[in-house]
Amino acid sequence: MQKLTAAYLLWHDFLNQLPRLTRYSLGAKIDSLFTETLELVLSARYASKDGKLTLINKAVVKFDALKFFLQILWQSKALDNKKYLRLSEALAEIGKIMGGWKKLF
Repeated sequence: MQKLTAAYLLWHDFLNQLPRLTRYSLGAKIDSLFTETLELVLSARYASKDGKLTLINKAVVKFDALKFFLQILWQSKALDNKKYLRLSEALAEIGKIMGGWKKLF
């Protein structure tokens, strides 16, 4: 949860620097996916053992969509290489953690 929160805060700093049109379209989509993933992970922390797997699976799907749209943002040159690399490294680590959670349940 802490790493995901840190990645979101990093993203939030970058979001304000995006071109206006991109910030309110693709940027808003990515921001929404980030917050939805955070919400699902938080819910999974407090869910019963039976409900955890369902919530983790939903979080993984949102997280994969987030990475996909982030890559599109980078490919459209709205996000520079340095910022994309910083986010990608953080997200890769979070992806490994989420994959581990999925295997536990």
